[in-house]
Amino acid sequence: MSRSAIPGDDGRPDMNDLEGENEWTQLARKHWNKPVKSRKVKNEVIKNELWDVLEEEGFPYRSQLILENLQLLENAFQSLDNGLIRKECAPLVSISIWHNLASEATRERKFEQHAPLKKAWRAAARKFDSADETTQSKLRFDRAWLYSLLLDFIGRVQDSSAENLVYCERFLEFLADLESQLPTRRYVNTLIKDLNLLALIRLSSTFNDAENGLFRDLLVLLRHFVYFPIDDNTGDQHTQTQSYEEHCARLAQLQRVSLKNFKDKMTILALSNYAAIDRRQDLETHLESLSDGELTNMSELLGFRTKYPPASKVAVDRALLLEILLSAHERRRTFREVIRDLSVLPTEASLYEPTLLRNEHYDGSRSLAIPKLNLQYLSVGDFLWRSFVLYRCESFFEIRKEMEETVKRLQPQETQLPNKVRFDGFSRMAIPISQPAIIEVGTPKVGHHRPAFVRAEIGLDVSRLADHVRREWESLRPDDVVYLLAVDPVESSRNLTNGHAAHATSRDFGIRFLRAAEVEQVLDDGGRVIRDMPDSATNGYVGRPRLRRLLVKLDTAAYYTDNAEKSKGQPDVYEPINLIVRRKGRENNFRKILDTIKSLALSDIPVPDWLQEVFLGYGDPTSATYTKMSTSLNQVDFRDTFLDWKHLVESMPDKVVEPSSNDHGKVEPPYVLHGIAPATTEPPRPSKKRRRDDDAELSKPAPKSIKVSTYQPPNNGPYAIDAPKTNQIRFTPVQVEAIMSGTQPGLTVIVGPPGTGKTDVATQIINNIYHDFPSQRTLLIAHSNQALNQLFQKITNLDIDERHLLRLGHGEEDLETDVSYSKHGRIESFLDNRGHYLAEVDRLAANFQAPGAHGNSCETAGYFNSVYVIPAWSKFWDLANAADASSSDIIASFPFHQYFSNAPQPLFPPESSKEQILDIARGCQRHIQKIFTELEDIRPFEILRTSRDKANYLLIKEARIIAMTSTHAAIRRQEIADLGFHYDNVIMEEAAQITEIENFIPLALQSPKDGQLPLQRVVLCGDHLQNSPIIQNLAFRQFANLEQSLFLRFVRLGVPIINLDHQGRARPSIAVLYRWRYPKLENLPNVLTEAEYLRANAGFRYDYQFIDVPDYKKTGESQPTPHYFQNLGEAEYAVAIYQYMRLLGYPASKVSILTTYAGQRALIRDVLGHRCAKNRLFGLPRLVTTVDKYQGEQNDYIILSLVRTTRVGYLRDIRRLTVALSRARLGLYILGRRSVFETCYELREAFVKLFERPTQLLLTTREMFPASRMLGDEVEATEMTGVEHLGKYVFEMTKAKIESLNAGGGQLPAVEETPEMIKVDREEDDGEGLLDEAVVEEEEQEDIDGVT
Repeated sequence: MSRSAIPGDDGRPDMNDLEGENEWTQLARKHWNKPVKSRKVKNEVIKNELWDVLEEEGFPYRSQLILENLQLLENAFQSLDNGLIRKECAPLVSISIWHNLASEATRERKFEQHAPLKKAWRAAARKFDSADETTQSKLRFDRAWLYSLLLDFIGRVQDSSAENLVYCERFLEFLADLESQLPTRRYVNTLIKDLNLLALIRLSSTFNDAENGLFRDLLVLLRHFVYFPIDDNTGDQHTQTQSYEEHCARLAQLQRVSLKNFKDKMTILALSNYAAIDRRQDLETHLESLSDGELTNMSELLGFRTKYPPASKVAVDRALLLEILLSAHERRRTFREVIRDLSVLPTEASLYEPTLLRNEHYDGSRSLAIPKLNLQYLSVGDFLWRSFVLYRCESFFEIRKEMEETVKRLQPQETQLPNKVRFDGFSRMAIPISQPAIIEVGTPKVGHHRPAFVRAEIGLDVSRLADHVRREWESLRPDDVVYLLAVDPVESSRNLTNGHAAHATSRDFGIRFLRAAEVEQVLDDGGRVIRDMPDSATNGYVGRPRLRRLLVKLDTAAYYTDNAEKSKGQPDVYEPINLIVRRKGRENNFRKILDTIKSLALSDIPVPDWLQEVFLGYGDPTSATYTKMSTSLNQVDFRDTFLDWKHLVESMPDKVVEPSSNDHGKVEPPYVLHGIAPATTEPPRPSKKRRRDDDAELSKPAPKSIKVSTYQPPNNGPYAIDAPKTNQIRFTPVQVEAIMSGTQPGLTVIVGPPGTGKTDVATQIINNIYHDFPSQRTLLIAHSNQALNQLFQKITNLDIDERHLLRLGHGEEDLETDVSYSKHGRIESFLDNRGHYLAEVDRLAANFQAPGAHGNSCETAGYFNSVYVIPAWSKFWDLANAADASSSDIIASFPFHQYFSNAPQPLFPPESSKEQILDIARGCQRHIQKIFTELEDIRPFEILRTSRDKANYLLIKEARIIAMTSTHAAIRRQEIADLGFHYDNVIMEEAAQITEIENFIPLALQSPKDGQLPLQRVVLCGDHLQNSPIIQNLAFRQFANLEQSLFLRFVRLGVPIINLDHQGRARPSIAVLYRWRYPKLENLPNVLTEAEYLRANAGFRYDYQFIDVPDYKKTGESQPTPHYFQNLGEAEYAVAIYQYMRLLGYPASKVSILTTYAGQRALIRDVLGHRCAKNRLFGLPRLVTTVDKYQGEQNDYIILSLVRTTRVGYLRDIRRLTVALSRARLGLYILGRRSVFETCYELREAFVKLFERPTQLLLTTREMFPASRMLGDEVEATEMTGVEHLGKYVFEMTKAKIESLNAGGGQLPAVEETPEMIKVDREEDDGEGLLDEAVVEEEEQEDIDGVT
């Protein structure tokens, strides 16, 4: 709303009011805007300098708006994680507000429903009676505060003026916030229902003004929370049956009252069945016969309020009484029914809903009628409902933007033919088509009206498409979503922009109709499936195809509605369709993800009991950690976690570590720790008075004693491959604490700043669980394929049998291993191993000289084991265990000498003792047992015939460590759960980058057992001070908190976290740039002592430097297309630095180029393609990508381009700057505009450090990689005055290099293959998160890493 909308001095406050010399701003600066450890409420300031001043001014609207924008009230009740705020806010919504209920009888009915309420009421009364006069005055204020606000609102809502409208909208949002959290809802909901607030609002002039759409939507949201099916006292969500029984109980009470007191008029109502009277129209018909007095009497008998204080100006008339009775007894749709009826496929109507369009104009000054992701949720169902609504809105927002952009690119024009459109433009994502042909309509399923399916065929003219674009259309997969549009020419007077008017429609953008369809098959013009067609090349020539046929399934709900409207005379939707549009594969996952969220919301999926309260945000935040759980383990084998005894002792500085009584002498790893479980009972807590008296005598508790035992690891065989892989990392004490917590049952939250080894910690946790709990299965989840592959590669280096590893989803091909861990790769591996192990069986048969095809199959091998091998071992052990058996006798009786003849010899060394000989024999037995165990596991793959059956068996039976991205889990959740997949532990990497619903879905990939999910451990690894989930829409990101991760919410709730505190990635000097974000971050010894960290960077004066890049050719940043930022000067500078490094001998794989915008990434790649790609002196760097995509990665040398020259842009988010500065190990060179970044307050701490050094690039001469110069050595340097200077310098170096090679007869270096050359930062994969990395609307809707 503009300032002119409110006359006089009551206009809306602008930024000058909030940032200038306004009296309220000065007051905030004086008392609160100072960095202090903890803030205190200054009651005298609030009373004297806020309340009294406003009261004296008559509470002018402008002053209230300024305070509103400071969010004193709303933010307080959204920040109950802060103890001080909670202390001040809790009394305002406590049970004392029930003093304002209509009658004692109402209160007594509540006490009867839940007995502890009466106890709380009496306690509040005793507190009031024992208080002094001042305290009693405050308590009276607390109990009347909300009631007074509600009465004031009831009066205001009758005034539909623009001035009151904003206040009323804010107040409805405030009430919805109170109702959406159990601690604030518990007593407030009763008061709101007692005041009949919803009925009063529904009859108000503000609500009935058709222009006040936002206000009406906010009332719908408030009604949802007021009537949410939950017990306000216990927090238990009601089932569908319980909700219906409550509804029936209300109707039964109405019938009893009617029959007893109004028998003459209400007999029919009293005797009707419930279904006949629970609709508003039917119930209103029955109640119309009652007079006004009888309606009042009935309302009072049913316990409704009929009298209001005069100040509220409420007229209790017939309309109000009817509304009270109708709204209380009509059947309301539950949140499950609402979700069930919401379509997950868009139409033009759903894309352009006023509620959705309104969200695009969010600037913080007005409320929005969308749910928020809070710190707390009413129930798991409530969380899923909010997530479904928000994710659906975000998905439709993205779809609408893409459809508008595509239509704009196509430039639809009128033609002379009626109803025909000509497209003068082009988009690779769209093809003009003729009307789809409906070829089959399925009969509706039982109980449904809409068809079971609607199949259609669409002809695609691909003759004019480039080959790569045609192949993209041909590669459409089954279940991919495409969009069928009826497009009209857009009048030139209409501006196609990214903004939308308040009442914009699809026709304003040329879209008359839009329907979604799912791909079934792509056929050629002969009807053959494209995917099944062989290569048709003949002599290297392939004929150019002209036509492709697309079989699709239409949206059945929309089709049914369209036919119904057509029968009423509305136009046919499918006849004018003239365009088909597709989206990128990753973006098109929205339907499956929405289906997953919907199915979870409809299924009453539980959260494990031990995690329930913490997940919902209530109770003790420490209750889910192992220190508070009764299932915690008192004894754990930590295997190779500790390298030696000294490491073990250093890892537990606060505990007494001593060998157990059974171990004598030197104790070597592996270590079994005893007594690590916390005490199951706590000593009784003394009274407050006793505690005060004993404070001086309290002493530090004695350190806990940990007993340590050891054992001899089993001998697994005489071959080198039998030796176990062991951990070589010397974990820090905090890392050990994280490993111990993750190995125990319960919730573990690990905060890992850059370079602190959280992936190594997660890997060791997985290793411990794998060996200590062989019957348990672990699910690994990460936001991106990149992070998941890093974790998986480290797992493969540990002592974990590869047959128990499985990687689901795309991205497995990027694993830098020789073995494939995908489902089909695992099956192939099993079959390959089958041949190897069967050959070993033949060798064993030769050992026994046993005739027959024993190595023919797994089955014959099993029989051979039973007939020959097991009896031979039994006979051997009988002799070996005899008391009089000598070493020579044991060796002579060993039955497998021939088989082990290819093992390192001698198999039994002559000097070996008897015990050593027996140990070697046991190792040989384990080696042979493994052969038959493996064959037994492989045997099902001999029996199962289809690849699908083999893959499913592998998933549900064989694999023990299963890895997938969060997106893959969301897409395949129902399919995986239906297979009977089960798991016991979930470990999430990059958990702070995953939206909360993405965090939740992996917890529910299995069906409950006995009503519970059998999860034992949840480990979340991440860093909430680095990148958060990417949400495009500003309203969903800031107002609805959709970017909130479960990781961040747990941190805010006070769940115990383990902060890793030693980094081993970067030079200490580079780590200083981001250490201010992590005050306790220290350096590991390796970065202080290893040579590569002590040596200088060859050719550079400094190891890091900010380089001020002026305009290049009189141009700084540019936007070839909206939101697509580029900076040619910085691109040329970055490539020139890379060329310079390559000429000095830096390996290309050690250099990565990062940028903050996708447009700059494309420009740098283009420059590299021209200058380096085909030049063997340079080649391509390891990677050119964006900062957001590089989180979790690192390289020795990073060149970073900041791009912007007019404003800071999206880098103003400190979390992204932290990621950008923490990727380099040895060298960081930042290209940017100093004048822009030095004025940014948020980034000041980092840039002050950067600007301590010169901002012109300083190079040293006569150095080659690696340098012999130490980092602190003084050296003369040459200053590069700009990109032209550096370019000329590099050109001269290149020329001299080539001349030197020619003169000496040398050869150019071999091309160094890097990931940039192999995949060019592959964009199309299955899971970089539910939400794409595209344009985020911050400030001027700038692209933060986004779409081209």
